[in-house]
Amino acid sequence: MSLVARHLEENGIPTVILGCARDIVEQCGVPRFVFADFPLGNPCGKPFDVEMQRHIVGMGLELLETATGPGIIVQAPYVWSDDTSWKRQIFTQEQPFLEGEAKEHWLESKEEYRQKKQAGLV
Repeated sequence: MSLVARHLEENGIPTVILGCARDIVEQCGVPRFVFADFPLGNPCGKPFDVEMQRHIVGMGLELLETATGPGIIVQAPYVWSDDTSWKRQIFTQEQPFLEGEAKEHWLESKEEYRQKKQAGLV
């Protein structure tokens, strides 16, 4: 997404990235970025927390409107949980946050990708 934003910017379309992987997004050099220190895939906030999600999206729109130059980063004022244990769970090979059918689906998808890669399809 960061590279798409750069391309759009080069063609005169302003962008704002809402993201969780600060190091990756900063490395790509996006012009405007709202950072949320959340698990990947959740840049707008916790599922079903409409108030949080609206606020973070609003931060992005406000940044789009008020940014005075490139390289502007705004951090969302929220935390995912009272501690950072989610980071230890997310960044493991075991994917302990998945249970039951979700874990089975993840393992199936992972194996399917391995097979495609081995066959030269990806």
